[in-house]
This record gives sequence, C-alpha cells and structure tokens, in this order.
Amino acid sequence: MVASPTTITLACLRDQAAAAARLEAIAQRTSGEQIIQAAARVDAILERVRREGDAALIALTEEFDGVRPEPLRIPQQELAAAWEQCPAHLRRALELAHERILAFHRHQRPSDLAVTGPHGELLGRRWRPVERAGLYVPGGRASYPSTVLMNAVPAKVAGVGRLVMVTPPGPTGQPNPTVLAAAHLAGIEEIYRVGGAQAIGALAYGTASIPRVDVITGPGNLYVTLAKKAVYGQVAIDSLAGPSEVLVIADHTARPEQVAADLLAQAEHDPLAAAILLTTSEALARSVPAAIEAQLSGHPRAAITRAALENWGLIVVCEDLDQAAALSDCFAPEHLELLVEEPEALAERIQHAGAIFLGPYTPEAVGDYLAGPNHTLPTSGTARFAGALSVETFLRHTSLIRFNRQALHATAEAVVALAESEGLHSHAESVRQRLD
Repeated sequence: MVASPTTITLACLRDQAAAAARLEAIAQRTSGEQIIQAAARVDAILERVRREGDAALIALTEEFDGVRPEPLRIPQQELAAAWEQCPAHLRRALELAHERILAFHRHQRPSDLAVTGPHGELLGRRWRPVERAGLYVPGGRASYPSTVLMNAVPAKVAGVGRLVMVTPPGPTGQPNPTVLAAAHLAGIEEIYRVGGAQAIGALAYGTASIPRVDVITGPGNLYVTLAKKAVYGQVAIDSLAGPSEVLVIADHTARPEQVAADLLAQAEHDPLAAAILLTTSEALARSVPAAIEAQLSGHPRAAITRAALENWGLIVVCEDLDQAAALSDCFAPEHLELLVEEPEALAERIQHAGAIFLGPYTPEAVGDYLAGPNHTLPTSGTARFAGALSVETFLRHTSLIRFNRQALHATAEAVVALAESEGLHSHAESVRQRLD
C-alpha cells in the first residue's frame, strides 16, 4: 500500500490479500480495549438507572450534557411550536420525506399465513405489533430529523400503540427544534430530553416518568450501542449499529468530483466513519484524492472528516469488477454505491450490503433522507446476516396450530416415537391419552 498525497490511503491492488486485510481492519475499527472500558462504564450507568430511576436520569444528564432536564418530558405545545416555527422550505422537505418513507414502508407489512395440512389440520402464523416502542434519536455532533422519520414511520405502519422517543438535550436544555418538528410530523407525542446509555436504561427498565418498552430502535454513539447490547433479552433491539460507512465501486465512467463528494458525505459523520473506493480505473484513483482536497477547503466539518479519512479512508485499484465485487462482499458495507456503466448487472453479483445505490444519479444522501427504504442499516460487516430496520422490527409473529382427530391419529405414532427417543415420557403420554 502506497500513501497518497492526501489524507486517503491509496492501495494498488496487485495483492488482493493485503486489501482484504485492510478492509477487515476497517470493519473491526471499534473493537479492543476501548470497548471493554466503555462497557464497564455503561454497566454502571444502567445499574444506577435501574436503582434510582428519574433521579439518575436527571443527575447523569446534568453530568454529561451540562443541563438539568426538568421536566424530563417535553410538553406537547412545544412540539407543535417547533413545527410552526420550522422554516417553510424545511417543512416541505420533511413532508416529502415523510410521504415517501410512509409509502414505501406500507408495502412491507407482512400478511398472516394460514395453511391446511394433509389431514385437514390448520397451520398458521399471525403478526401483531409490540405494545410500546422506544425510539432513540441521537444528538451530539449533529441533529438527525431523518432518524425520527426512519424510526417512527415503520413503527406507525406496524400499528405500535405507544411510541416513546428519547433524545439528548441541547446546550439550552432543549433538543434540536428540527428534530422536534419531525417528531410532530410523525405523530410522536411522548418525547423525553435524555440521551446516552441512561436513556437506553430508562426505556429498558422503565422509570416513574418513562415507560418500559418492548423494543428499542435507533442509532447512537458507542455508549448507546453498548447499552442496547447490555439490555438485549430484557427488551428487543433493532441492531448494534457501529460508525457509518460507504463503499463505492467505480469504473472509468465515474466522475472524480462526484466520487469525492460521496466519500466525504460519509466521512463527515464521525471520526470513526469509513469511506472506501474500489475502482478499475487507475486514472480515477489518482484524481479522487485531489478532488477530496479541493472539496475539503472551507469544509465546516473538516476536522472530523479528515480524521475519518486519515484513519479509515481507502482507495483500491482492482483488476476488474469481479474482484471489486468480491472485496465488497468481504467488507459487507452498510452503504454500497455502484458508479459503473452497468450498475444493475453488478448489483446481481453483490451478496452482502445494507443498501445498494445504483448509478450516477443515486448518491447515498437520497437514501439517508427521502428515497423511501429505511436508512438504519447494518454496519461493521453485519450486512452478512442482517438487514435494514423495517416494519417487521416492530412486529412479533405467533404460530397457530390446530389438529383435528384425523391429523392426530395420522401422526401420533411418529410423535410418540420422537418423544420416547428423547426420553420424554409425558410428551408421548399426552398423545396416547387422546387416541382412544
């Protein structure tokens, strides 16, 4: 690997194994001693919330955020005021995003299943929403009204009866007004000004003010993610989201300025964000770093962006698109952009990706905000076995089984044989008692 003149590392893929090793290191960028220390702090925070409830939430928010969140719950009139005071052009953008996200997620609602077996028995599965869902909306380096919509809309489509949103307070004690405006648009009435691991603890255990929920969704920082991991089993979670990442596969048709902008769009999220380019064009690989430098000039988040690119940026020159596809599947990116001549054909060769963006007119940003599919996606290689947040995240399914006399008689011998093979006498007897 040869260092480029700019902040991104330029790797010439004559050695595919070296590139694969670097991609593996990027995927594991949040592992190690830092995690162990953070997990211990999270456990202490969760235990304090479990014991002390609201008092812990107020004290911890004052300690970590520098404000005293009283009252914890944001009054309903403040949500309506946030919407009314939101600039008109931003309201229109939020309404368009809400409309498109809602339209797409309505297609996700699964149907109940009923099957008649060979002896007339009924076999089925039914879907029901969870009763309460907790939505975590991060604050900190940026505010995310889009996250409000991406979590609230599928929960609403699923039919969840009670949505409980938590979000960190700003310096004045009030969450970002655009976040509140988005919540008002999405129909969320119950919002609490608390964030971090303590907010996850409140949703998992319940306090005097915040109800215990059945599922917690929404991304957050390392402490939020570790808290979700710790409470999983007492409550369901959507995923363990890591830092954001984009992988771009580009050929000779891609424009370096567009590739640079797409890499920067991911790197500006967080110093741990990853931005990777796999290209079959040596010329593109050499021109993208200069385009990145040009766009970083005067960038309002230049420090964050440079830190991400210096540590987790990568350009690899591939022999062909097959090699690029193989490396991409090795990494299993959260976001995959295909800036190639025939993106649909290449997409068919990709097995592991959270979301695939096809062609030059589909920057990842449209997926972040209003394309329709959910932007809460698997990270850190988990796209090998996980998918996006969806309506099903807020549903649970129950099996339905009804045997008649004929079905039980037809299968009894096999059930008894299997039960006796496992040494479970009463299992077999429960069938025998029904045979006469």
